[in-house]
Amino acid sequence: MIINNLSTVMGHRRLQIADVAKIAKLKHTTVSNLYYDKTKGIDFETLNKLCFALECTTNDLFRYVPD
Repeated sequence: MIINNLSTVMGHRRLQIADVAKIAKLKHTTVSNLYYDKTKGIDFETLNKLCFALECTTNDLFRYVPD
């Protein structure tokens, strides 16, 4: 299972959804859906923009836990 840590990373940096959406140049709904874990996947371009905006790696945003 893949665990989405976007909300945790954003919380540590005290960033709101609107802040990340603006910095990453993504739609508010895209970041919101990821934040609230309402998606089934993520586009590599979106992932790249989030890593840039949050100054992190994919390992910070997602974690693998065996089922």
